[in-house]
Amino acid sequence: MSDTVRRLSLAGREIVLVGTAHVSKESVDEVGDIIRAESPDRVCVELDQGRYNAMVEENSWERLDIRRVLKEGRGFLLLANLVLSSYQKRLGASMGVKPGDEMRKALDVAAEMGIPTALCDRDISLTLKRAWSKCGLWSKAKLMTALLSSALTTEKMDAAQIESLKNKNELDGMMGELADFLPAVKEVLIDERDRYLATKIFESEGFRLVAVIGAGHMGGVVSWLEKLAAKEAETDVSEIEVLPPPSVWGKAAGWVIPILLVALIASGFFFADADISLKMLIQWVLLNGSLAAVGCIAALGHPLSVITSFFAAPIGTINPFLAVGVFSGVAEATLRKPRVLDLEHLTDDITSVKGFYRNRITRALLVFFLSSLGGAIGNFIALPSIMKTLFDSLAL
Repeated sequence: MSDTVRRLSLAGREIVLVGTAHVSKESVDEVGDIIRAESPDRVCVELDQGRYNAMVEENSWERLDIRRVLKEGRGFLLLANLVLSSYQKRLGASMGVKPGDEMRKALDVAAEMGIPTALCDRDISLTLKRAWSKCGLWSKAKLMTALLSSALTTEKMDAAQIESLKNKNELDGMMGELADFLPAVKEVLIDERDRYLATKIFESEGFRLVAVIGAGHMGGVVSWLEKLAAKEAETDVSEIEVLPPPSVWGKAAGWVIPILLVALIASGFFFADADISLKMLIQWVLLNGSLAAVGCIAALGHPLSVITSFFAAPIGTINPFLAVGVFSGVAEATLRKPRVLDLEHLTDDITSVKGFYRNRITRALLVFFLSSLGGAIGNFIALPSIMKTLFDSLAL
């Protein structure tokens, strides 16, 4: 049995864990061979219902309504999903493998043999939302930078490098880097899912199970399974199936900049004169709106989307419930309505920079993201600028 397979005897049951690299041809073949050889009572896979549906419904992207996604505040979530899909698809393309082919193989072989299956992963949307909610402002910036850099990189991996993803030493190094770079993200993407996967596998019916999981989860899942069998851990995972409540600071953070801006401009009126207040207001609107518009231009947004970004940015700052990116992204998706062609080619277009800009769906997401980023930068630049204007006027 290979190093990527672990056989566990726990509480009178036998569980065979198969660790895979998600874009490995060898992993696909190994999964099929092991299921046929083991003929288990049930096959468990590292999939949630949403990813399973996307896998079996070839045209699932064709129902995507980008304007609705943006209006519902799910723009960052969709962008993160597409970027992750882009990275995995590029890795698998050179190997002739689609991301998740090993899971598809497990399901197909199980169906062929009449073996029931279990989807054991946590909903990907919830996982990404939990990761995002646990990140501070600096961590959010690092996360989005890492995601976009992975989406736009042209670096390719050969078969040997992809197979090394299943090697424990390689994985330990990668997990250590992730923990150092973004500990909150590592906790949600790896640690919590180790526990969730192990619990769902442990709760699956049958005395002999084969569970197909990413190799990066092998150590954690084995540890949790042993704890569950020894009754050292509970099977209740409800606390990691919901979004964590926002902290007091998290609730207040969105209002800090608006309140500070209003207070500074009002101070100019009371402690200097109306002209100083007006000057500060114009400074803020120009910096905030202009950089939001620059972000939209960088995304090659429609001219009217650029104008929308400029005027929406100050509104979005004053009312945190209204984000500039939503205004500009919806405007872009309305002015350049996604075509059937964009929906059909979405999964291919996300694998290149040119495709990201060519596709009207991803273009709208870029407009949403870059105009939001520009507006945020504009606020950070505007605050010291208008403070200097106020202090200079008081010094006279």
